[in-house]
Amino acid sequence: MERQDKAALNVLQSPNLRNESSLASTLKTLLFFIALMITLPISLYFTTKSYVFEGAFGMSYRNSYLYAATVSVVIVYVVLALFVA
Repeated sequence: MERQDKAALNVLQSPNLRNESSLASTLKTLLFFIALMITLPISLYFTTKSYVFEGAFGMSYRNSYLYAATVSVVIVYVVLALFVA
């Protein structure tokens, strides 16, 4: 009889454990994409502006802003698409 009680308790406890591990996994995924959403657009904006558009392509200061901002916006959409998929 004691075995049946333990088996019954294990059956009752497993959905809770699954929910907690599922919640933790979801939270980790959300935090990962939040970090990507913050770091990637900002770092790519300054990197592409300084090194790619002004440095490699020799664009003016004003034009490099526009293209670097465009790269940042595209990266935001890519991160959002990866999060949804």
